[in-house]
Amino acid sequence: RQAGAKCGIALNPATALAAVEQVLTWVDHVLLMSVNPGFSGQRFIEDSLDKARCLRGMGRARGLAFEIGMDGGIGRGNIHQVVAAAVDSCVAGSAVFATADPVQAMRDLKSLANSESA
Repeated sequence: RQAGAKCGIALNPATALAAVEQVLTWVDHVLLMSVNPGFSGQRFIEDSLDKARCLRGMGRARGLAFEIGMDGGIGRGNIHQVVAAAVDSCVAGSAVFATADPVQAMRDLKSLANSESA
């Protein structure tokens, strides 16, 4: 950190938050995988939303300010719910790059993420 580096960890869907509870004081970013790593276009794992809310609660209870990211299966149909679950950043692959107009797809996702209701 003295050299400007940040520390982050990534959790697969099956990894319990308890596995990283002791290191949360040292991290700047936690990436929650919402699909099993391996290939694009997988279905979003709904339990990831509860995991994000729980992680945010753990951070608040300890006075920690790490960012939460989520990667996998995020698109037009669920990005608003992901952001509402206290996720700070979203990774969207297929929802952007498997479209005819990736730039417009990205604009649409940003708009949905920032909307009051979806």
